[in-house]
Amino acid sequence: MIAVQGPNARQKAAALLAPALAARALELGPFFGTAGDGCLWRARGTTGEDGWEIMLPAQEAAGFWGRLRETGVMPCGLGARDTLRLEAGMNLYGSDMDETTSPLESGLGWTIAWDPQDRNFIGREALTAQKAHGVARKLVGLLLADRGVLRSHQKVIVPAVGEGEVTSGTFSPTLERSIGLARVPSQTTDRCEWRSAAGC
Repeated sequence: MIAVQGPNARQKAAALLAPALAARALELGPFFGTAGDGCLWRARGTTGEDGWEIMLPAQEAAGFWGRLRETGVMPCGLGARDTLRLEAGMNLYGSDMDETTSPLESGLGWTIAWDPQDRNFIGREALTAQKAHGVARKLVGLLLADRGVLRSHQKVIVPAVGEGEVTSGTFSPTLERSIGLARVPSQTTDRCEWRSAAGC
């Protein structure tokens, strides 16, 4: 899979497609995909930017990547991806959510298709009960007021409420401070305390 993300990503990648496929791909809304030329094009990404995730046979990836580079697409690594997705407040599976957390406690309630009311899906009964009773934990964004860098598994203390844990953290070049996501008690408001690995 090659992810092409950024304000000009679609137009640059579309230049490599046959006109009919380019037209279909350019019309894709978020979370939709199309197939053609032996590839699957999906409109989404984990950076908060517009773009495509392109799935293609492994033996064709290097050549396709070379053609993308010729259009002006620049490479970036997972560190850049992680910074962008944290600035956009986007979860990463395995860090901020996994099979032990529900969409409702991961800030993803908006992704659940509750309607029509008789629509059945795996987990609906459990999610309906959780929605009715409320969740014990929630995922929040963090902005570190002091110097330091937030990292996964650091403790978050909410005075008079309880404790939570940083699920992801990094330094944001855009904000010039440390940012992160944390799972905290649902009663948490807009302030908490952070404990670094050194106990500071």
